[in-house]
Parts: sequence; structure tokens; C-alpha cells
Amino acid sequence: MRPKVLVLFKMKSKPVEELKNYADVDFLLYPSVEELAEKIKDYDGLIVSPINRVPREVIERAERLKVISCHSAGYDHVDVEAATERGIYVTKVSGVLSEAVAEFAVGLTIALLRKIAYTDRLIRSGKWESHAMIWSTFKDLETVYGKRVGILGMGAIGKAIARRMKAMGTEILYWSRSRKEEVEKEVGAVYRPLEYVLKESDIVILALPATPETYHIINEERIKLLEGKYLVNIGRGTLVDESAVVKAIEEGKLKGYATDVFENEPVTEHPLFRYEWETVLTPHHAGLSKEAMEDMGFQAVENLLAVLRGEIPKDLVNRDVVKIRPPEKIKML
Repeated sequence: MRPKVLVLFKMKSKPVEELKNYADVDFLLYPSVEELAEKIKDYDGLIVSPINRVPREVIERAERLKVISCHSAGYDHVDVEAATERGIYVTKVSGVLSEAVAEFAVGLTIALLRKIAYTDRLIRSGKWESHAMIWSTFKDLETVYGKRVGILGMGAIGKAIARRMKAMGTEILYWSRSRKEEVEKEVGAVYRPLEYVLKESDIVILALPATPETYHIINEERIKLLEGKYLVNIGRGTLVDESAVVKAIEEGKLKGYATDVFENEPVTEHPLFRYEWETVLTPHHAGLSKEAMEDMGFQAVENLLAVLRGEIPKDLVNRDVVKIRPPEKIKML
């Protein structure tokens, strides 16, 4: 009997066609938790995007489910503990989004320092009245060139950011859970303690995952070290205490904040909306490119199929699940 797989979002067509060679595929686009809980009992595999929540109440009703394949590098939208208890393998993708997200991080940084988003709104609103007004208002804008850039998190995305920032004529400091000697040799990045990086950088870019250890890593105390500096977040919204950022901007202590992520998403109202000059805000789409989405789809499909073949995928999140339910016990292909 062919495996049955449920996909919860609009996935690129080529990876779907690959999946259909091995499994029967159904779509349930962006369901509520209640809808998913009702349907999940009929499926062997599940492919989810970062906006598809898979909490314990869904997993406990997943009678046949063997694998949850995340179409993302993050997996905090899945209750991994509940999945492990039931012997369900959880996988993620890796490396696919690094270049797209790094490119976006650099774009956010340039837009923040050069006020590109702000001036786009200005010209569209008909406020470009004279060249004199522009020269008097914008002459103190700063370049990224010549700045000291601090990167928190030196995984694949952090490394890709470092390469781009080096090419733009910056000096690079970084903090990570471990030293990355290869990036030190490649771009001359200098490893320093967290507080040192915050204090000595002109621009700080967050490229960390969401974990209990990184929750509000930029808090009210640490944001004091960023006075007169710029902060850019392309990691996760939970890395930043947003109320502390708002306060620092309001008091004129933080020069600017650019972010692609928020602690609670989606966002329709936020105190940051008041600060158009000091902020650049985007709706969690740093990794969204045609090329990246297709590559990520193929990897998510391959991870799912690997589990159904009785293999251990390299990007398995919950390694302990192997002891609870050995891969050979769930082989279907």
C-alpha cells in the first residue's frame, strides 16, 4: 500500500511531482488546529510550513503518522516532545535558505542606514518638493562601508552574511555557541564574547535560532550596549524583547532597528509602526525566493521519503525517536 502524505501549504509543483512518484498526496491548505486534528489520523506523512502549527493535540490523534517534515530550518511550530513520545520522526531542512536570507539581511541593513524604504514612501506621497530639502534632510545618512558589523550566530546564514559584509568593506566581529575557525580564516571574522560584540559593533545582525537559551537574548539590559548603533534581526522574533527596542528608539538611544520577524505573527498593529525613520519592517519573508522554495521543497520531500524507506535522515531533529521507534519498524517504501 502506498503511503498517504498530507501537505498543509502551497508547495512548489516540482517537489510535489517527485513526492507523487512514491506516495498518494493530499492538500489541506493552512488549516486550523481543529481541522488538522480531525484529518491527521489517515496519514503516514505530513509536510508543514513554518506557519502550520502542529501541537500536541494534533499529534495525539495521529494514529498512523510516522514523519513530520518541516519545510523550513526552524521547527518551533511543531511539538517535538509530543512527536518523540509517539515515535514520530521530525525533520527540517538545512543550508537551502542561507544565501537568500543572507542577501535579505544585507538588504535590510542597507535600507536601514540609507533610509531607502522611508524615502520610497516620501516620494510616493508627493513630498519631494526640492533638491534642497533632500540635501538638508538626508546628508547625514551612513554607509555600511567602513562599519564594524557584529553577527550573533555563525551558522550557515551567519557565514553567508559575513562573506557579503566582508565584500562591502566592513570589519566583522561575531559571537556563536562555538568558534568557527573556517569563517575566521575566510573573511577575517573575530570571535568575541557576546557583550563585547554588542558594545563594539556599529551594526549588530541577529542570525540565531529560537531556543530557550536565545529567548530575549537582546533584552532591556543588553540593549543599553547598543546605544548609538543599529540592530537587524533575521533570526526569530523571540530573540528580541520588542518593548525594550521600542523604548530605546523612543529615547533616541538605538539609531535604528530592521526586522523580518516578530515575536507574535502576523502583525497588524505594533508600536514600532510609529517610527518610520528609525525602522524597516518586513513580514517574515527573508527566505522566500523561487529558487530557495523549490530547493527546500525537494529537501523536505527527500527527508520524508528517507524515513518512509526506513532510513535516518541527516536533518532529523529528534534523535531520541530512533530508540522509541527504530526506522526499520516504519519502513513503507
